[in-house]
Amino acid sequence: MDELTPWQRASTPFPPATIETPAQPAQVVRPHSLAVSREVVAVAILLGVTAVLYLWNLAASGWANAYYSAAAMAGAQDWQAWLFGSFDAGNALTVDKTPAALWVMGLSVRLFGLSSWSILVPQALMGVAAVGLLYATVRRAVGPFGAFIAAGVFALTPVAALMFRFDNPDALLVLLLVVAAYATVRGIETGSTRWLVIAGVALGFGFLAKMLQAFLVIPALTAVVLVASPVSIGRRLQQVAAAAVAVVLSSGWYIALVELWPADARPFIGGSQTNSIIELLFGYNGFGRITGNEVGRVGGGGPFSDGAGLLRLFDTEVATEIAWLLPLALVAGFALLWARRRATRTDPIRAQTILWLGWLLVTGLVFSLMQGIFHEYYTVALAPAIGALVGLGFALAWRERDRHPVAVAVSAAVAVVGSALWTAHMLTSLAPGWIPWLAPVVVIGSLAAAVVIVGATIVARDDLRRVALAAAVLVTVLTPMIASVATAAEPHTGAIPTAAPDVQGRFGSPPGFGSRRGFGGGNLGQGQPFQPPGFGGGGTGQGLGQPPAFGARPFGGGGGARGGPGGLLDASSASPAVVQALQADASRYRWTAATTGSNNAAGLALASRTSVMSIGGFNGTDPAPTLAQFQTYVRDGLIHYYVGGSDAGGFRGAIGGSQDAASIAAWVEANFEPTTVGGMILYDLTAS
Repeated sequence: MDELTPWQRASTPFPPATIETPAQPAQVVRPHSLAVSREVVAVAILLGVTAVLYLWNLAASGWANAYYSAAAMAGAQDWQAWLFGSFDAGNALTVDKTPAALWVMGLSVRLFGLSSWSILVPQALMGVAAVGLLYATVRRAVGPFGAFIAAGVFALTPVAALMFRFDNPDALLVLLLVVAAYATVRGIETGSTRWLVIAGVALGFGFLAKMLQAFLVIPALTAVVLVASPVSIGRRLQQVAAAAVAVVLSSGWYIALVELWPADARPFIGGSQTNSIIELLFGYNGFGRITGNEVGRVGGGGPFSDGAGLLRLFDTEVATEIAWLLPLALVAGFALLWARRRATRTDPIRAQTILWLGWLLVTGLVFSLMQGIFHEYYTVALAPAIGALVGLGFALAWRERDRHPVAVAVSAAVAVVGSALWTAHMLTSLAPGWIPWLAPVVVIGSLAAAVVIVGATIVARDDLRRVALAAAVLVTVLTPMIASVATAAEPHTGAIPTAAPDVQGRFGSPPGFGSRRGFGGGNLGQGQPFQPPGFGGGGTGQGLGQPPAFGARPFGGGGGARGGPGGLLDASSASPAVVQALQADASRYRWTAATTGSNNAAGLALASRTSVMSIGGFNGTDPAPTLAQFQTYVRDGLIHYYVGGSDAGGFRGAIGGSQDAASIAAWVEANFEPTTVGGMILYDLTAS
């Protein structure tokens, strides 16, 4: 029988049996079809439960982030808008990200029509795929048991349950990062360059989903190749170089396409001041996020960048999104490195520990220290690493229970109790009113599990160890599991979604304005599925509050119970009268309306299913269009209405950026007569 490699031994749940018969030589048989079928069933249940969690009542969130939903609709209406990620089908300007996530949503809308389901189901399926791939990755090091825990922890992380039910680019980003990790693990098993190139391609397309954030895992992936690949050091360096070339080519082609395309024949690059994707890459969406120097950013610090520091991930809403098992994952990672310190260089457990711990540390530190715009939901990128480290830790502890019984028992008991105490601290300090009985249950359960762990070790009974293991896993994941279910049960809209529980600790209750969760909470009135086709969701959103007047105030303070009104962070609803006005003779115009800010425009576009120009992009601070360009569009009869309001001249508190939105508002007000339609101020730009 051929000798199994360390990777094959690690990924084989049971050793093969050898049977000798007089009629034939020794042969390998696989008598464990029942065990294999059990694993298949278990994985099917895991993925099925994940799918239910991510898909259940998905349409309750309406358009979720209307900014991206409107761009997906535009991409379904016009192929150039799809290619460049335009916000509008008229191709005035793009969203402020590279468009890979919009490619997926735009194609879905083309195939299935515009609805919450066609936009949000792809995100949920990406989540299920990412969970399955994490299982497959961790299994190659420690087998099914640790892989199941890793995938389960990932799936039940509250921020994962939030973002795989939402239409931000993060769902595609995380899936591609897990693809890169899986391909890297496959590559270092046999020294395969092909798999490492696949990892590079996945990272390149991750860049096309959310730009430089995708590259935060590159140090970890590079380190694991250099340390654990079974080939010579020279060959390892060549493989890293080949993967780097794959990253550059798979991401750079789009940058080159945009830069080489004539600027007057494509949409303006949203988020930039010079119509340059290079500026967007290194400025607003690049190093500006680290330094805080983001030209055109609105609001200074406030709800977007406070809390920078080493403890950011362990405080307030950021902690309740991601940090339930973060200390346990960090402890597990360093403990695994210590436990495998004498293993061979290619040891698969140590290799994956380097990968996931490096991923967690680099990405976590960048998120913690960045001075620019930071939102809690970014932390979904940490969820796969946390799940993997927890799964690897549990699996190695179980594997070593007989070789080092006392050390394993004491370490496991301390880890379980310590994690429970951290969970109780978070519950009592960050969400004191959220399920009051949960903290004592978690602490008491962990103490009971620790006692059984130690007792089973003393009496050397494996059946008691299994009971202790089940109790330890259950008490560890109980709180994030409940928080994930609560998150999935609650609609989420607006630009800054957050997972349960909120810092006020209200189980299932909408946050009040004044906490950071009040920004971007949204209201269900914008969600089209609750209204007849062609109307703008002017209802109260399942009783969660009357939608605010369009363009009323840019940052919030009023409006529906679930957050701020339309303006910078949320799209408002348009009344049937406004929808009717925009749809009248819509085919005659390139844009049926124009207004400042993308969320203002998104509400109108989605309600009317027409192309609406977002003057100034997301923040209203991009020089697109300029006053001269806008005047040309009006002269040529390309825009029907201008929609005014208190934020029509631009959002307050902008850091630099263009003032063209204010100039356009002043010019329109000076030259056209306002008319109030359905509570909105409309200027008919076709009137002489």
